[in-house]
Amino acid sequence: MSLADTRPAAPAALPKLAPGRLLWPLAALVTVALVMAPAGVLPAWAVKVPAAWQLGLAPQISAFMKWLMESATFGLFTVREFTRAIAWTLDLPLSAAKAVLSTGVIVGQGADAVKLAPPIPWFAMVALGVAAGYAVSGLRLAALMGLGLLYLAVFGQWAGAMVTLASVLVSSLLGAFGGLLLGLACVRWRAVERAVAPLLDLAQTMPVFAYLLPMLILFGFGPVSAMVATIIYAMPPMVRVTILAIRAVPEDVRSLGVMTGCTRRQTTWKMLVPTALPALMVGVNQVIMLSLNVVIIASMIGAGGLGFDVLTALRRNDIGAGLEAGLAITVLAILLDRFAQGLARGAEGGAAGRSRRRLALYAALAAVALLWLLAALWPSIALYPESWRLSTAPWWNDLVRWINLTFYSQLEAVKVFFLLNILVPVKRFMLALPWPWVVAIVTLAGFRLGGVRLAAVTGAMTLFIALSGLWPAAMVTVYLCGVGVMLAMLIGVPIGLLAAANPTARKITDVAVDTLQTLPSFVYLIPFVMLFKVGDFTALIAIVLYAVTPAIRYTAHGVSQIHPALIEAGTMNGCTRLQSLIRIRLPLAAPEILLGLNQTLMLALSMLVITALVGTRDLGQEVYSALAQANVGKGLVAGLCVAFIGMIADRMLSAASGRLRQRLGLG
Repeated sequence: MSLADTRPAAPAALPKLAPGRLLWPLAALVTVALVMAPAGVLPAWAVKVPAAWQLGLAPQISAFMKWLMESATFGLFTVREFTRAIAWTLDLPLSAAKAVLSTGVIVGQGADAVKLAPPIPWFAMVALGVAAGYAVSGLRLAALMGLGLLYLAVFGQWAGAMVTLASVLVSSLLGAFGGLLLGLACVRWRAVERAVAPLLDLAQTMPVFAYLLPMLILFGFGPVSAMVATIIYAMPPMVRVTILAIRAVPEDVRSLGVMTGCTRRQTTWKMLVPTALPALMVGVNQVIMLSLNVVIIASMIGAGGLGFDVLTALRRNDIGAGLEAGLAITVLAILLDRFAQGLARGAEGGAAGRSRRRLALYAALAAVALLWLLAALWPSIALYPESWRLSTAPWWNDLVRWINLTFYSQLEAVKVFFLLNILVPVKRFMLALPWPWVVAIVTLAGFRLGGVRLAAVTGAMTLFIALSGLWPAAMVTVYLCGVGVMLAMLIGVPIGLLAAANPTARKITDVAVDTLQTLPSFVYLIPFVMLFKVGDFTALIAIVLYAVTPAIRYTAHGVSQIHPALIEAGTMNGCTRLQSLIRIRLPLAAPEILLGLNQTLMLALSMLVITALVGTRDLGQEVYSALAQANVGKGLVAGLCVAFIGMIADRMLSAASGRLRQRLGLG
């Protein structure tokens, strides 16, 4: 690349993206609305949606679900019988996994129950985890697996962790396999992909709370309903990864299959899938982490395990026990995440090393079988001794009590500052906006960014939210999510810039981001509920911490991808480090930063629904209250509103990122 090629007006072209043409009409609409609303000039219907205009979908959906479960029939059997048969079928692998890991093999019920075999003894499970980690990725993962499993046993979380592990393993296997099949169907038939794409968007943005109530009605109270909801929530990433991975397989591989006489099925399963396996394992990793991320929520309808332990502790206001169970979920998440990453990378050390590790795994399996037999003869050795257990719950409770007594004034001052200067003004601003103006603003923004089609889609979604009867709750959702995303970007972008410029900072940041990404969303709430009680401020902190990771990752990636010749050209033209950052690095990294903003927003919406448990009054609270009232219509409508907010933001930010890339000549 010549120096002349490094001096295009690419960075300078960024201001020519015509933000003024987009912002001035929007600012004018907002200003007119805010001036007219307090003066009472606006008609009443523009301030509050009239009841006669509202869609009234919630009662209709509830009535339909009642008819479906009480009257609908396929002729030979009813819908209820059909769904209960599915539940019974899905319960078979789940019960088998729980029998092996947690409860043991039990025949009969109640007083007539007989335990034929105990679960895998705790020490055998530790040995198996160490051997599996060694077989997958060597000594480092083996040590991590051993220490993590020992932590669960020593701190009394073994029983709950094994129930959770059984649920996650079965849900992940079914979700990954189902996502693989659906992704392959999308690759083979474009019509299937076009039909599935909006459903995937909806599934990824619909809060998992909204799934629980329909699953509860269809499949009954219990772990199967929770498992089905988990599979629906966790499957979309696997579908998308499968589509990308299979299409990325080199054409030479497909040609080889044709030349060797393979049928289409043989080409798919013997050539395409094995070639794409490393990329597919990334999707499996996502399925595992999403499955584990909803264990606490799923425990509300009978999933049990560590999620139930956390909820029980919070209901008792036992912060120490809740933190112990939450840390156990975190440890389990880290173990599963690192194990899945090891599978994705494949074994290291050559054929000889892989052979030795496989032999070690086989030896461990034989040892586990022997230890299991010994536990069947002496059942008492299968359980971790009570006298060996440790607990940090009293220490955590004492620490929280000390912090609240010592720093109460300072904590309250921080909380009040944010409430009075940021949260309350923004909330009032959003609630003051007339809904027709918001619909017009979103539609105009969609038109400016993506043309008529995007304008129609975003405008229709916004209008649905307005006519759903949940407009105030939706505006509270937008306010909390907006403030959280803004703070996350203000924190994440500078950290990402530092990570891109400094290798040491990059390593530290990667470790921190990996840790934050493996923490289940509910875990973020526990410490801040202890310090700040319930309310919008607690929710805001949890949202920022949970959503900041994409802002860091995408910023660091975007800046590091800038061609060094462009930076050098700026330096040769006399740019200072600050000018290089403002005029070159940030503009050229802007498309990636926008994608990071998109992902940050998605995570913020996901966390916002969880924060309904700490007293927010947004759409998440509507979904949560619907679950408590068994009002499936209300829950689904509120969930759709959350999903539409996410889809509107996703489409607009994706369109903006695409336009930026086109303007900057980045493809």
